[in-house]
Amino acid sequence: MNWQLTYYWRSLVMPLVFCLLLQPPQTQLSITTKPNIVLLMADDLGIGDIGCYGNDTIRTPNIDRLAKEGVKLTQHIAAAPLCTPSRAAFLTGRYPLRSGMDAINNYRVIFWNGGSGGLPPNETTFAKILQQQGYSTGLIGKWHQGVNCESFNDHCHHPLNHGFGYFYGMPFTLISDCLTTEPPEMDREFRRKLWLYTQMIGLVTLTSALGRLTGLISVSWKIVTCLAGFSLLFFASWFSSYGFIRHWNCIMMRNHEVTEQPMVTERTTSLILRESISFIERNKHKPFLLFLSFLHAHTPLLTTEKFLGKSSHGLYGDNVEEMDWMVGQVLDAIEKEGLKNITLVYFASDHGGWLERQEGKRQLGGWNGIYRGGKAMGGWEGGIRVPGIFRWPGVLPADTVIDEPTSLMDIYPTVVHLAGGVVPQDRVIDGRDLMPLLQGTVQHSEHEFLFHYCGVHLHAVRWHQKDSGSIWKAHYVTPVFRPPGAGACYDRGFCPCFGEGVTYHDPPLLFDLSQDPSEAKPLAANTEPLFDIVIMKIGRAIEEHRRTLTPVPEQLSFYHIMWKPWLQPCCGTFPFCWCDKADKETEQALGPRTVFAMLS
Repeated sequence: MNWQLTYYWRSLVMPLVFCLLLQPPQTQLSITTKPNIVLLMADDLGIGDIGCYGNDTIRTPNIDRLAKEGVKLTQHIAAAPLCTPSRAAFLTGRYPLRSGMDAINNYRVIFWNGGSGGLPPNETTFAKILQQQGYSTGLIGKWHQGVNCESFNDHCHHPLNHGFGYFYGMPFTLISDCLTTEPPEMDREFRRKLWLYTQMIGLVTLTSALGRLTGLISVSWKIVTCLAGFSLLFFASWFSSYGFIRHWNCIMMRNHEVTEQPMVTERTTSLILRESISFIERNKHKPFLLFLSFLHAHTPLLTTEKFLGKSSHGLYGDNVEEMDWMVGQVLDAIEKEGLKNITLVYFASDHGGWLERQEGKRQLGGWNGIYRGGKAMGGWEGGIRVPGIFRWPGVLPADTVIDEPTSLMDIYPTVVHLAGGVVPQDRVIDGRDLMPLLQGTVQHSEHEFLFHYCGVHLHAVRWHQKDSGSIWKAHYVTPVFRPPGAGACYDRGFCPCFGEGVTYHDPPLLFDLSQDPSEAKPLAANTEPLFDIVIMKIGRAIEEHRRTLTPVPEQLSFYHIMWKPWLQPCCGTFPFCWCDKADKETEQALGPRTVFAMLS
């Protein structure tokens, strides 16, 4: 009887055990399948502007939902404190000065669609590798990595030349000049000087002409004519660019074609959202990469009527809440198509909030929480510490917080490995694969040192001392805040990287971020026993890091960033660049049901 019972139980248990052994764990199954990848990047959003990072007045339920269902990083660091270099590092996994995308001058971003600088064609973006792995790749929204090199349609810096199979959005960036109702933003002080010089030259010319007519001044008509010609040429030389910024920079493109010049800002948000959802719907049957690069929350803070006046933080808060709603619409589209469990979603900002961005009493820039400094400041945490959230149900743990140093550059190797690709072996890749850290198979970030640049100038270095848990940060250069005691460069609008507007520190300012994340109390050799050892260790790391740098062409040199008429994207015959093809193209692509109904 006993042997019969034993045989009976064995006959039941053995097949069950055999089946369990044959079936791999759910997590391993998910990773061996190429996931869809959705990258959501805000523009100028401060880490203190969203709920899951401590804001209790701006409502961001959808971003908060991502954090609740996934992993939140609390030390996620941008490689640069401004748009162009930070995004170059994000796309390539490399510090921007390795590709020439950081500046030696004060022009630290791409300034014109008609400039010749941009992300070099020999750089390999993660989109290019994923495209080679069979992914459908799309970029919707902001680019700001340049367009042309030598002619108005060579598109050497264009997204389609960097691995994106589809592009809809702004090749430049949103600026207040895109709205006729807003005061100018681009090169505001320089333009005031140009106007002043023009008026002075004009006044001299007019005085000379009147003096010649009345006989009060002994001057020949030849000199008066030369002065008049010089006045006209001087005025034309700068007004031909700065006088038409809306037409030259505020444009929308679909792939290689200009669709709006200038852009119709009232519908930009609607079309970007619809294009994003349409891309997901079109590519739901195969792996896809969608990089949704928001125009929110950059000035002039384009916000639809549905969200105006709804937040308790004025127009900026309205704009952030609208962006959060857009995030929710994209997440809903992913879930509607049954893709939630096979899609990695990532949310971040390109750098910290812009503290100095004000108009009168209106604060139009973001808030960086407890962190000192903001946008354009290469060293202080407020300029480079950004939100970082990952969600992948069944693969990444939910409601998890990781307090380890990570970088926007880490996205590069992470998504490349998930797609089955290999990072380039012929160049330095500064990013690290985050999956082991996100899944909890390792406890510490692979980053021991992170280098914080302002342009090409090294301002600070962070050392993650893993055996003690300390995160040391040494500041070699810091901006001079004005007025004194303020937390930003309100006198300039941007903090500089070098010159009279900065302070050089020898020995450097030292902070332990694990104890003082606000960088409020610098340590000294007489109060910190490890001061000299830490400074020496960081100094050696800088020497090793600099040995890995090689000279490359400067993409943000004055020559490259200046406006060149022959490089200007134009939907007509230059200089008559005007078109509005969006309505017709949208109807053809999306049918009669418009996105505007979604906003009602």
